[in-house]
Amino acid sequence: MNDSASSAAPVVREIVLNAGGTRLSALLCEPSQAPPRAVVVALHGGGMRAGYFDGLVDQNLSLLALGADLGYTILAVDRPGYGLSAHQLPYGQTLMEQSETLCTALNDFALYHTVGAGFFLVAHSYGGKVALSVAADMETDVLLGLDISGCGNRYAADMHRFFDSSDREVWRMHWGALRFYPTNTFLWARSLLSPMPEREYREVPEWPDVLPGVAEQVEVPVRFTFAEYEFLWKHDRETLEGLKDLFGGERVVVDHQPNSGHNISLGWTARSYHLRALAFAEECIVTKGTYGEMGK
Repeated sequence: MNDSASSAAPVVREIVLNAGGTRLSALLCEPSQAPPRAVVVALHGGGMRAGYFDGLVDQNLSLLALGADLGYTILAVDRPGYGLSAHQLPYGQTLMEQSETLCTALNDFALYHTVGAGFFLVAHSYGGKVALSVAADMETDVLLGLDISGCGNRYAADMHRFFDSSDREVWRMHWGALRFYPTNTFLWARSLLSPMPEREYREVPEWPDVLPGVAEQVEVPVRFTFAEYEFLWKHDRETLEGLKDLFGGERVVVDHQPNSGHNISLGWTARSYHLRALAFAEECIVTKGTYGEMGK
């Protein structure tokens, strides 16, 4: 049976989110059949943009396409200070300000879109810090859980060198080995690169002291994934046990992604990681027991 409608690739389109006067650019990919299982909100890391999640070189590696195929709406957002909002917020926003802005934007999104069982956050690196802050602030009746890669509780590197793009060791910390990525990844990745706003990068060294206070307010399940060759964060057994302890009795899962560097979603193992993240979203939906619509 040749059904061109059902076999057509999901369409990724650009949209603008209203965050109480701040306009955020975003990429949206919706499933062909409504309503969606949930809305997966993807938050990029520092110095990147929302396209990080859209399979630059190979659409098989795209979270947006995969998620829509599996019945989710995927919303990849240019965080405050990036994309459309960079002109309005030339110095960016602090972690807590970003959390407030994104909560406002998602509330507005829910007024005009069906969100299924609720919101599930997939975040990378600095975006993981923002996602945890959002989880601490957002009403838990609309938030299902979080899946975070490339972010932990103890740095393994000197963060004072973090922004020195001329340092080859810093490049290695961000990417790992060339073999982890499809050909032309680094050529196409130039379109994703964006200056990390000043108010954002000034907070980078503070995260180990900030996380405990944020973690105690998170009331939804969280999954952390560390690349096998993650050099920015410590991910030994003792450190990871300490990370889990920060979240008290709430469900925390820690996983490792083999054959990967820090930027997992740009590498060959992106599809594997995205499938695991969406599987965790399914678990969170079942755990919460909410299958009905929570939006228009």
